[in-house]
Amino acid sequence: MAIRAGVGLSSLRDARQAGHEACMLAMQRMGTGKPDFLFVFSSVTFNQQEVLEAVRDASGRTPLIGCTDAGEITAEGPTQKSVAVMAIQSDRITFTNGLGSGIKEGARAAGAAVAKDIAGRSKNPLRTLVILPDVLVGNGADIVRGALDVLGANFPLVGGAAGDDFLFEKTNQYRDDEIATGAIAGVGLSGSFTLGIGVRHGWLPIGIPMKVTKSHGAVVEELDHRPAISIYQDYFGEKAEDLKKEPLARMAITYPLGIKVPELDEYLIRDPITVDDRGAITCAAEIPEGSEIRLMIGSKERAVEAAEDAARNLMKEFERDKTTPKFLLMFNCIAREKLFAQKAKDEIIAVMNIIGNDVPLIGFYTYGEVAPIAGETRDQAKIKTRFYNETIVMCAIGE
Repeated sequence: MAIRAGVGLSSLRDARQAGHEACMLAMQRMGTGKPDFLFVFSSVTFNQQEVLEAVRDASGRTPLIGCTDAGEITAEGPTQKSVAVMAIQSDRITFTNGLGSGIKEGARAAGAAVAKDIAGRSKNPLRTLVILPDVLVGNGADIVRGALDVLGANFPLVGGAAGDDFLFEKTNQYRDDEIATGAIAGVGLSGSFTLGIGVRHGWLPIGIPMKVTKSHGAVVEELDHRPAISIYQDYFGEKAEDLKKEPLARMAITYPLGIKVPELDEYLIRDPITVDDRGAITCAAEIPEGSEIRLMIGSKERAVEAAEDAARNLMKEFERDKTTPKFLLMFNCIAREKLFAQKAKDEIIAVMNIIGNDVPLIGFYTYGEVAPIAGETRDQAKIKTRFYNETIVMCAIGE
């Protein structure tokens, strides 16, 4: 049987009908037989319980993970207010899924809990762990650290943070029949297969470097001993009061923050989310005190080039193994979709032209991404998983 996969997408307005149609299409395109595992991504516009019940019924209770998103991605391109399902059948891969709760109470502990649960129940050593966390209630970098506490510092995690259609209010995570919030859905993959990961962003630094002189966790209070919001005031001439009227994340689509990291060829991107009365900026993940930080700028052309670089890097693993990708997972920051606007499909087309237009693709627009630096999976000493923003992450599985 080897590895077979199919993807279904539905934009029907009724939640049960959308879940059912997407799942049935995925299974039909996968081929005959019952799937071994499902990925499910959905807009928050649907009744989540009804979507999940329909998928579970249509698939014969196949194990799954999934989450709400800020837009669905398939080979047909980006969509909004839809349900996307990937059905996978394989005698080479073992899937072990889990759900870790309590991110708000302790992000690192929640990351450790889901990793420990999955690794403990897997009959074989894990090759990778796909995670779908909620970063609206906790530090994404701490979630990654927690999982690595259990799996080892040089383990290749991959995944994307759940979304809610750019509302920044509440996200959901799924594992089988469970629907949670403030949680991490995860699945460990073990077995004999080729694993390829690509990760890049393409944003460029502008302005002068600034030092983080006061921060705690994901909250940056001061840059060069001034309120953190000054980095935007200096460049745009806007008062902090103006930036409070809507989420700062909307401005950060094109102008996020970048942290200089020695082991990266490019800056590590951090998304500002909100600014408080004192001018402190809350980001999607931490920015440590003492960090060098820059304002970054994005362009459609650079973003496409970065996505193509990530795809080529991913394909190197398949070239080495003389294998081909059988399915592709894509975790793409919502900021990139907003940057591309009506041309968001161009990025997907560019990637699939490199990986193969016949490879089943499922993914979603995220509030954060997880992957090893440079997509490293082969040299264990070089595998350093990080939490990103405004980045495209891809994970291909093949034989």
